[in-house]
Amino acid sequence: MLTVVSDTHAKDGHRLTGRTLDAVHDAAFVVHAGDFMTETVLDAFVDEAGTFAGVVGNNDTPAVQDRLPTKRVVESEGIRLVVVHGHEHSETALSMLGRQEAADLVVFGHSHRPGVHDAGEVTLLNPGSHAQPRRYRPAHAELEREGNRIRGRLVQPDGTVFEEFEIES
Repeated sequence: MLTVVSDTHAKDGHRLTGRTLDAVHDAAFVVHAGDFMTETVLDAFVDEAGTFAGVVGNNDTPAVQDRLPTKRVVESEGIRLVVVHGHEHSETALSMLGRQEAADLVVFGHSHRPGVHDAGEVTLLNPGSHAQPRRYRPAHAELEREGNRIRGRLVQPDGTVFEEFEIES
């Protein structure tokens, strides 16, 4: 399983709780779409996640910016993701980036709004924010390869699955 999180917005820890913490522990790979805010938070994710990849968000300190790229291509469990924070990308730009990188999914954050969007040849996934949902529900995403399909779900920290999706790849 791949676990996807974003927009932690913390100063002193990962702020993972409940099912989100369990999903990070259970994952073969954890992806974070930016806005850790501090190096302490980034280090906490690295410690919790095992196999981990993140990108810089628009609220990350220079110390975090020095350690992470603005874009990353990740392959795990037969799933190819392009990861960006999204604050500099329109939906069209995200779709083009996904096609350029031959991605199964483009992962982005920034808005804190969890959702899955079909953008033609590529699917866009925003896992939301597990720790600072603002006016949306707190969430993360879980992805699994099943044959020629990717099954995914958006999950709240209390374990409530509020959206399931399937992508052919």
